[in-house]
Amino acid sequence: QLQLVESGGGLVQPGGSLRLSCVASGSTEEDYAVGWFRQAPGKGREGISCINYSGAGTNYADSVKGRFTVSRDNAKNTVYLQMDSLKPEDTAVYSCAAVYSDYSRDCHTGPYAYDYWGQGTQVTVSS
Repeated sequence: QLQLVESGGGLVQPGGSLRLSCVASGSTEEDYAVGWFRQAPGKGREGISCINYSGAGTNYADSVKGRFTVSRDNAKNTVYLQMDSLKPEDTAVYSCAAVYSDYSRDCHTGPYAYDYWGQGTQVTVSS
């Protein structure tokens, strides 16, 4: 099993940047993919990005493509989400999730694909 903890959220002005971290613990010796999700007040959960274990396979939702970048450091069991050019509509609780998966298998941004979830971190974009 995996336990996930997100950090790095906060209040930022429009146009600003934040970097979220997702640290995994538990049975990290097996390969796993990680997805990032967000849920704004009154809205459903949106899958915004994912990365496979190799780090070479990534996917992004259209809403964040070109502004957000996902990366990982497997030695630190950490996945990052660099968020640039933030907009008020990016305000949400951001969560990471993981699933055991082959090293280079394509990842998916659908929440159904993930077995382990973090508790989330709040991101607020406001002037």
